[in-house]
Amino acid sequence: MEVLYPRCCGIDVHDDFVVACFSRVERGQRKKELQRFRAVTRDLIALRNWLLERGCTHVAMESTGVYTPPPMLPREC
Repeated sequence: MEVLYPRCCGIDVHDDFVVACFSRVERGQRKKELQRFRAVTRDLIALRNWLLERGCTHVAMESTGVYTPPPMLPREC
């Protein structure tokens, strides 16, 4: 199989948390790291930093649920 993205991540989105699987190719071998983050701002920033530290270049997200978007702000804002 041809490697298209040597440093990438798949993210599975749940209601209260996300699971990230970072994948990298080193010396022809694929290595994976699995990490779970809560779905709160502080942990999502930690997820971002975790991926940046590893040199992640591409992310794919998967979600099977339907999530309600945040409410619209009043026009005065």
